[in-house]
Amino acid sequence: MTFYQELQLSSTGSKQLIKNTTDPKEKRRHILIYNFKVYLVMIFCVAVVSLYSKFIGNDNSVVGVTVLLAVLVLRQADFGIRTSHGLLSIAGIFAILMTAPRFANTLSPVPAFAVNVIAILLLMILGCHNVLMYNHSTFVLGYLLLLGYDVTGASYIKRVEGLAVGMILCMIIFYKNQKNRLYRRTFLDLFREFDLHSARGRWYLKLTFIVSSAMLFMNLLGLPRAMWAGIACMSVCLPFTEDCVARSGSRWQFNIVGCAIFIVLYLVLPESMYPYIGMIGGIGVGYSAGYAWQTVFNTFGALSIAAGLFGMPAAVALRVGANIFGAAYTVICNKVIDKLADRFMVRQSAEA
Repeated sequence: MTFYQELQLSSTGSKQLIKNTTDPKEKRRHILIYNFKVYLVMIFCVAVVSLYSKFIGNDNSVVGVTVLLAVLVLRQADFGIRTSHGLLSIAGIFAILMTAPRFANTLSPVPAFAVNVIAILLLMILGCHNVLMYNHSTFVLGYLLLLGYDVTGASYIKRVEGLAVGMILCMIIFYKNQKNRLYRRTFLDLFREFDLHSARGRWYLKLTFIVSSAMLFMNLLGLPRAMWAGIACMSVCLPFTEDCVARSGSRWQFNIVGCAIFIVLYLVLPESMYPYIGMIGGIGVGYSAGYAWQTVFNTFGALSIAAGLFGMPAAVALRVGANIFGAAYTVICNKVIDKLADRFMVRQSAEA
């Protein structure tokens, strides 16, 4: 395996390669490449986000995160349709990211819920036809981040400009990497094949409703960071219902672990180091092969921002509460929706 090929491996793949290598010299080589990859990705991520922050403002750093996630996914993933038509999907996805979060934030909770339902469902249809690629975790996450870190006025204009540049970049990378894929399916087939009787269509609807309604409840209670509950729901609401319970336990338990470690870092480190806690979390994510520890380290970045706004104790309490609520709510909704759907199918079969 070449140096470049090893750089393309996931954390799981790199760790497995290191584990299976018996030659000490080769093992050291694989370890060095793995460490190099983690820090290279970290430097790249920091550079992209910093670049966006410099040109469109620190309050729009989330645009850099959203574009970065999209670029990393579209390097390898496709939409299950002709590559030229995939460009239409990218345009549609970014059009939603540019408009829907801002529009939803101008409305009261119930109308905003309706906007979120439409936007998230469209993101699922446009970006997640191949369920196993988990594209939804990128595009819906980007939507929720833009929704939670909203801007107005001149900053919003810069946000749109930044997303437009990101869209063009994603299109170029996507077309370059996917142009040789042969699909007969077209852009319109994404909508023609949306069927609530299929497992995929039912999952689209479940995730859309669960994420949107969780944020609705948070907003009705007047709680900040409603998107934290939405992100927790999105993370737990997997395509296969039987996997949701285990994912739910990992979500809230390891979120608490992440919050506990964050508290220690916050109390031990000098205040001048607080901005780097998120970076520590990013490095931790790079070394994490499993969902559980990725959840732990993903907590750092979110809390480092929220602690500056609400204070550390309130930020931690809000983070833990939102994730426990989101994880439990997703499991309950999944079971209820599945039972209602099964009854509906049985009734339809009887009537037929």
